[in-house]
Amino acid sequence: MNNAVDPREELPEHLPALRAFAMSLSGNSATADDIVQDTIVKAWSNFDKFEPGTNLRAWLFTILRNTFYSHTRKRKREVADPDGIHAGQLSAKPGHDGRLAFNDFRVAFAELSAEHREVLILVGASGFSYEDVADMTGVAVGTVKSRANRARARLCELLGLDEGEDPVAETDGETLAVLAASGGSTV
Repeated sequence: MNNAVDPREELPEHLPALRAFAMSLSGNSATADDIVQDTIVKAWSNFDKFEPGTNLRAWLFTILRNTFYSHTRKRKREVADPDGIHAGQLSAKPGHDGRLAFNDFRVAFAELSAEHREVLILVGASGFSYEDVADMTGVAVGTVKSRANRARARLCELLGLDEGEDPVAETDGETLAVLAASGGSTV
């Protein structure tokens, strides 16, 4: 029968010494408490690595020391912002804006005539030259240019954009990729 004491039962005896060590390293009681707590969690979840018969306190102090230095390295990469000044200057565009803009584009694109959609897809999305599109559709190059120009103007009108304004200028990269794949990147 094994009468050995479970090292987990010895943990409470070591807490005052661990806290004192953490205080001496950090100089801050709140930080020391956090480090001791992290040390106990790490020790508890790694007791299978503790070798019975060895010095439990030394093992715990090693974990605490490593935890302290990990916290210190992590804090060096953090920017102190107690008043929230830096955080207040950060902004992120809502993710739904691109989807809404793309939906508006799709609705407007669907309102174009078949000839206008065709020329925008061939010239804009597929990257064919006006001459190539003229050959494919059997119309004059001037007709292709005229259709593309009228199609772009009508699309801007449907989207409520000013002449020459890019319908996707304010669109995020993800939506631009979708527009490029569907024929809207250069219209």
